[in-house]
Amino acid sequence: MATNGSGRRVEVIASSERVRIPRPLIRRRLPSGRGATEQPNVTGDGDAALTPRFWFVLVLTGVATGLFGDLLMVILYSVQHLAFGYHSGSLLAAVIRTSDLRRVLSLLVAGMSGGVGWYLVRRYLGNDRADIDDAVWSGDAQLSLRRGLLTSVISEVVIGMGASLGREAAPKLMGGVSGSMLGSWARLAPAQRRLLVACGGGAGLAAVYNVPLGGALFAAEILCGSLAMPVILPALACSWIATATAWLYLPDHATYLDIPVYHFSVSLLVWALLAGPVIGVVSSGYIRLIGWMSHHQVEGGRILIALPVAFTALGCIGIAYPQLFGNGKNMAQSALLGQGGLALLFALAVLKPLVTSLCLGAGGSGGLFTPTMSTGAALGALLGLAWTLAWPGSPVGAFAMVGAVAMIAASMQAPLAALVLILELTHSGFQLAVPMIAATVSATAVARHVDGYSIYSARLTAAERPSV
Repeated sequence: MATNGSGRRVEVIASSERVRIPRPLIRRRLPSGRGATEQPNVTGDGDAALTPRFWFVLVLTGVATGLFGDLLMVILYSVQHLAFGYHSGSLLAAVIRTSDLRRVLSLLVAGMSGGVGWYLVRRYLGNDRADIDDAVWSGDAQLSLRRGLLTSVISEVVIGMGASLGREAAPKLMGGVSGSMLGSWARLAPAQRRLLVACGGGAGLAAVYNVPLGGALFAAEILCGSLAMPVILPALACSWIATATAWLYLPDHATYLDIPVYHFSVSLLVWALLAGPVIGVVSSGYIRLIGWMSHHQVEGGRILIALPVAFTALGCIGIAYPQLFGNGKNMAQSALLGQGGLALLFALAVLKPLVTSLCLGAGGSGGLFTPTMSTGAALGALLGLAWTLAWPGSPVGAFAMVGAVAMIAASMQAPLAALVLILELTHSGFQLAVPMIAATVSATAVARHVDGYSIYSARLTAAERPSV
């Protein structure tokens, strides 16, 4: 305490001795005497200095990631149209129109071509790095352009022919490759390259799904594990640049169209509180399945037999359940619209994780985001449809939306990214925020307590996986 000129006692707050890095242009402090560093998220850049050179390379990374996203989606859509003989409409509608023989043959060809392609890539480029998660988490941020591009192209080709894998892994990888190559070219510090690769990875997801905010949170929450200003700011910048660049070919509307505006209900909230822990337990089993199959993935020349057999099995199953073809977008769309009965939803919720893990175990390489989302949507719709038998009134699609976000959050161990991704993907669901958050928190907490792995950490090879 001190006394002013009039004799009145005033409280004096000691000014901070910390200095913000980089220093602000206005050096004079406010009358309080407190420094700008009092807000913890702006005290400094951390290990990765946000220099003008870094920002310049970040812009180039965003543009390159958007262009790679367009290229990979051109390949995916072209293969889909050729494989199933259609030019407009959804993949599911096209698959339903095709004969049973064509469905099986498409996946047989996908298994044969994918098997040969991945066998050659892994044999002759085995020493090249092409795992963006490990590249960021292990600290070197080095990724191979040639292996990354070849792996990505093969992945989109087989997905276009019906393989049950996510399409986002390829653009995510190429976003990371862009950051790695440009960061090395600009001679950025290792910490700057790690941040750049993470931003590029999130931007790849953002570009192909038109989810700039979700992509930024994916980079920050999952790849970097931080929402501090020096991480989220470049992640946001890279994602919006990549998304805007991708509009050269990809649409600027929501990925899931015509989703109704569902309204909050007490029934839905009570269900979310009960279903969240259940989804958390299911996601733990799902993650374990993915991790086990990835760890025991077919290697060497055996992929030439295993992949065609696995893909053909998927084709045979797809005769009865065409919703299983591809990454699961149409499966999720149907669930979000409230379509399907108990028997169909149960079959899809069980089969989608099984056929996806089968594709991975047989040697395939692809993403898990949409397969996870579609599984959660089908599971949520299934549990919700059963719930409405006891407490009617809420639409099944609302349960599907809550189930989808809870499953994504628990499986990725990223609740904020999951919530934002669902909102951006559907441009709906804002009125369901309370039940979605309730289910997301409980599902993620349960999965974290039961096991702790995510669909990304569970796939690390044995030599790189922590021993905990």
